[in-house]
Amino acid sequence: MSMTNGGGGDGSGQPQGPMPGSAPDQAQPQFSVLTQYMKDFSFENPNAPRSLSPTQQPTASMQVDVVANPLAATDFEVELKMEGKTEVGGTLMFSFELTYSGLFRIQNIPQESLGPLLMIECPRLLFPFAREVIAGAVRNGGFPHFFIEPIDFVALYRQKMMQAQPPQPSAPTP
Repeated sequence: MSMTNGGGGDGSGQPQGPMPGSAPDQAQPQFSVLTQYMKDFSFENPNAPRSLSPTQQPTASMQVDVVANPLAATDFEVELKMEGKTEVGGTLMFSFELTYSGLFRIQNIPQESLGPLLMIECPRLLFPFAREVIAGAVRNGGFPHFFIEPIDFVALYRQKMMQAQPPQPSAPTP
């Protein structure tokens, strides 16, 4: 650690440089959200006004996917894709498709940690905003409150990793 002018180069008299216990040439990990945005959105209410007063309990279904695309050496776009519908007795009440994206800058992160960061932590940050977009559209479509439960992005990541692995050949039996 070098000191000049009786201390730090910023005039504070405090030493400048790495924190105690850290390697002087090791850059600190950095993770930042540059922006987030709604990339694509569709809400359909094809059977209104009949669908606004259901006579039975509706059933809802939803699919979620996460896609990460590198844009530069340190910049990544992460897309949280959510698609769902609600039906009563086979009749569509409403459906939605949303791609909510974020642009993330990631520096000095080990390569083995990059996948989990992009596929778990980034969509976890985007999810509350995507959920609000969908809830607002459902409410504005004339339906009661539509709550989307939190998503287990760790399980989703594990599922994608299992699907990406080639099947292991079974050993021949003697």
